[in-house]
Amino acid sequence: MEQDLIYSIVYVLLCAAIIYPPAEFVSAGFTIPVLFSKFLGSENDSFIHFHLKRSLITLMTYSLLPFGYIITIIVFGNLEMLEIFTRSVFGNIYLTLSLMLPIAALYQIKVWTDNNYEEHPIAKNLSKFCNNGMNWRSIQTNIDIEFRRPEKMYTKTNPLSFIAITENWILKITPLTIYLAHQSDTTVTVKTSQTYNLSPQTSDEIQYLNIEVKSSRPSVEPFIIRINSENFLNLQDRLTRTINVMPDVKFHKNILERFVDVFKENMKENPRYESASQVFETCIGCMEVAPNVKIQKMCTDETSAPTDPCSPCYCQPMWCADCMAKWFASRQDSNNPSSWLSSKCTCPMCRAKFCLLDVCYTRSTEE
Repeated sequence: MEQDLIYSIVYVLLCAAIIYPPAEFVSAGFTIPVLFSKFLGSENDSFIHFHLKRSLITLMTYSLLPFGYIITIIVFGNLEMLEIFTRSVFGNIYLTLSLMLPIAALYQIKVWTDNNYEEHPIAKNLSKFCNNGMNWRSIQTNIDIEFRRPEKMYTKTNPLSFIAITENWILKITPLTIYLAHQSDTTVTVKTSQTYNLSPQTSDEIQYLNIEVKSSRPSVEPFIIRINSENFLNLQDRLTRTINVMPDVKFHKNILERFVDVFKENMKENPRYESASQVFETCIGCMEVAPNVKIQKMCTDETSAPTDPCSPCYCQPMWCADCMAKWFASRQDSNNPSSWLSSKCTCPMCRAKFCLLDVCYTRSTEE
């Protein structure tokens, strides 16, 4: 009985990995598009037709998973477990449903493929953009041509969905259909942002944005695309429309903005520098806000590398925290951002070497 339970758990996990493939399955090529690549053809050559056929295979594969459990029991000769299935009420219900699902999937596939895919959800979504007696095939041809061009954004949002931004179209590809909107009549709005800590021991985090794509056409339903905040600027560059951001949504558009926030948070732990007078009224970097930081050697020989020690800086407070953080980041190795906080930099004016422990808020600063 314990063996049967372990086998059942393993099969459920395998089914979950097929439906929602982890990175290991993707890298090994154990995904539906890769396994059926000969039948599907090239996505780049015929984008819409590729996903029409992919949706059929996906639906059939999903429907066969429950029945696959019965097949594997027979293949491995577990007759005792098969007998339990045939004698129990639950087993009979499961067996009936596992047989009905592939039959229902085949019927649905027949409906979708009748009349050259006219009833397929993808074809129906494309037909919503037809004007003046156009056929959805015209929209298909237009999207196929644009997708072949290198000037596009194509990224995975999760193991089940992708987004593609072409010259005129915004597309969200899911296992069974494609949601789309034409850029000319669409509003794009960042609705929410979600931040996750990658590790409790570090300050590393990742942000995701939930972006609503809403067409002005009443027949086109709005849909949500979810992207990493680091891809926001790339998305913005590909769109002809401005991305609206809800007032309560805060996020880092790039790694520099993220570093600035972390740099300022760490600065708060340093002692404040007491300044009797303010020589400069505005930061000489941005010329917008008052200077509020001073480089003051606070680190010790234990915290500073003996071979590369920090040195005193005698410059007056001339920089705001944001500009100092950006200057610090600009002197670091762009290929290794994880080392930025522990690295060193030189004063923009006197070139004195300093680390994060040496950057202090001035006493008059109100945080």
